[in-house]
Amino acid sequence: MSNTSPPPSALRKMVRILDRIADACRIVTGVALVVVTVIFGWLVFGRYVLNATPTWVEQVALLLVMTIAFIGAAVGVHDNTHLSVSLVRSAVPRRVRTALVVCTDVIMAGFGALMLVFGARLTMFKWGSLIPLIQVPEGLRSLPLTIGGGLILMFSVGHLIRLCVGFDERKDSIE
Repeated sequence: MSNTSPPPSALRKMVRILDRIADACRIVTGVALVVVTVIFGWLVFGRYVLNATPTWVEQVALLLVMTIAFIGAAVGVHDNTHLSVSLVRSAVPRRVRTALVVCTDVIMAGFGALMLVFGARLTMFKWGSLIPLIQVPEGLRSLPLTIGGGLILMFSVGHLIRLCVGFDERKDSIE
């Protein structure tokens, strides 16, 4: 549902803020990916060259992979590149297509809200114990789930707002 008039300034500001947040998420996940690569290189070097396996690498890598997965998934929601089946959407009339897009955004927002709420509960529950070998709070393992859920909720609501105002510019949604 595209409108020919320019979007309201509040909507443009919201879009800019969401875009900046998504850019920051891309930077975080990119840095996490580089760090995972470097520490696994150190693991291989330590194991086969030094004969001293750095045991902390696996625990840190798990935290980084959680960050990459959940924050990266949120960026996928923002960019509309998350896994979806567009065959049915493409084959139905525009009104039904719009309803399907709204349903998808509502479901994604609900899923993000559940991730946020239950991820926060898990993070708080586990915060008091430490991860062996690296001695950081166990709650850090589920913190990316919580943050990713909040981001998915926020990006999905942003899509719904743009759709309701008539300025949804996502491709393959409402063409």
